[in-house]
Amino acid sequence: MDVLEFLGVFGGLALFLHGMQMMSSGLEAAAGNRMKSFLERLTANRFMGILVGALITAAVQSSSATTVMVVGFVNAGIMNLNQAVWLIMGANVGKTTTGLLIALDVGALAPLVAFAGVSMMVFFKKPSFQHVGQLLAGLGILFIGMDMMSAAMEPLREVPAFVNLMVTLSNPILGIAFGAIFTALIQSSAASVGILQTLAAAGVVEFSGAVYVLFGQNIGTCITAVLASFGTSRDAKRATCVHLLFNVIGTVFFTIIVMIFPLTELIETTVPGPMAQIAVMHIIFNLATTLLLLPFGDYLAKLASRILPDTEPPVPDQEGERDMRLAYLAPVAAGGKDGGLGLSAIVVDQLRNELHRMLEMARQNVDASFKAVLDKDIVPLERVEKRELYIDFLNREISRYISRLITIETNERDSKIVSCLFSISGNIERIGDHADNLAGYTRMLVDEDIVFSDRAREEVRQMRDVAIRAVSALLSGEGGRQHWLTQIAQLEQKIDDMTTNFRRDQLVRMRDGTCSDAACILYSELLTDFERIGDHVLNIAQELAKAHTDLS
Repeated sequence: MDVLEFLGVFGGLALFLHGMQMMSSGLEAAAGNRMKSFLERLTANRFMGILVGALITAAVQSSSATTVMVVGFVNAGIMNLNQAVWLIMGANVGKTTTGLLIALDVGALAPLVAFAGVSMMVFFKKPSFQHVGQLLAGLGILFIGMDMMSAAMEPLREVPAFVNLMVTLSNPILGIAFGAIFTALIQSSAASVGILQTLAAAGVVEFSGAVYVLFGQNIGTCITAVLASFGTSRDAKRATCVHLLFNVIGTVFFTIIVMIFPLTELIETTVPGPMAQIAVMHIIFNLATTLLLLPFGDYLAKLASRILPDTEPPVPDQEGERDMRLAYLAPVAAGGKDGGLGLSAIVVDQLRNELHRMLEMARQNVDASFKAVLDKDIVPLERVEKRELYIDFLNREISRYISRLITIETNERDSKIVSCLFSISGNIERIGDHADNLAGYTRMLVDEDIVFSDRAREEVRQMRDVAIRAVSALLSGEGGRQHWLTQIAQLEQKIDDMTTNFRRDQLVRMRDGTCSDAACILYSELLTDFERIGDHVLNIAQELAKAHTDLS
């Protein structure tokens, strides 16, 4: 095997993987949020869940992409662990289509499909057509890469060292280990199965040994989901565990079957050609494992919960925040590369959940700070300061997450939504800052023994009530709707009117001599923070309305 043939293998693999990534990105850009809605409606039924998982995986030619999406949805709370089980089973069935297409020599049409896809990307300006073109171009490039690998690997059957290596794979343990490790390294079972088919077609590996490599490849494909589960919720990790359990159980079962019964001989005598034989075995493995485990899906979820039991998470309590962490965001998309199918749908829900949590902390601080001013009580201020630090932490981490996401987001609509959420995070942080300012006024009231008049205290009570109503309205389930936005705008206008009226009343008290200089200065600052809180509430409402419109 000369250098050019060796480079042909890597070039073909590069085209294969790039084509797969293009398909995933194209489908994500075309249907990311619709995919989420589709899944939410259909995954309650186990059979429908399996069908949906299989169809999505067949569409993007990547079970890893589907499984990463499932892990993200479980982490975001969009679906529960039991629903995820059926999608994962379906993903394992759907991934067999790549090997089947390769065996049927669909690659002969690859140049035409790639040309059609690239033409749509170049000559059509409408984003939806460009996304479909990206999907088609990716499919064509995928099979062109497979043909390159197949042609470059034929000389390997003349290389004694490589042939001897392939012979050793007839050992079940070595074959399974090789398949698992190789697939884990390239993070694509479709690519590794395709490579195995080309090796078999070139006569380098016998079908009897290839089946063990094939079984191992099903285990190795779990590595992508395992990596995606780092930093996610316990249930998201359990979804990954279910994926791993499915393939390990299937591998153990089929290894025993192949060693006891002449299954490989039966396939060799009934199916023509080594590529088709591997494709058929791959289909049998995943279909039979799915049928075998179908009655025990709920038990798989329970077993995953046993393997990964609940732990005591570092959560906020009434005495303050023990540990600062992101509760919903997970590194599905934050690693600087495309996170796969469902990326935007996952991230939007995770961001909204995280921002809701952050806004609730800001609401608590606004409430506690106004109350501290009224009571001249510095005891609650320690909790306020801890929550303020937590709000700053969340704003910083969310901003970092979004800045990385924006660099890889290809969907214009989802980019707008993420930008809205970025603005919302900054406005929540500013509300937290103004609440912290109010807390600081309490210390001044106590340290300098400043006393507000009864009239001023009554006005502070009114400020507190309206400010809490405004921030609480942001937390309602009505977010983004027109009547809700009108309500928020009315509250913000009321805050402006109250600020104007209270400043006028303050001037009257100053003229009457019922307000000390220190109290007047402090009260004026308090009014400014009150008004700013209203401004930021309206900003958040407007950004939520934009995001709601884009999601519709």
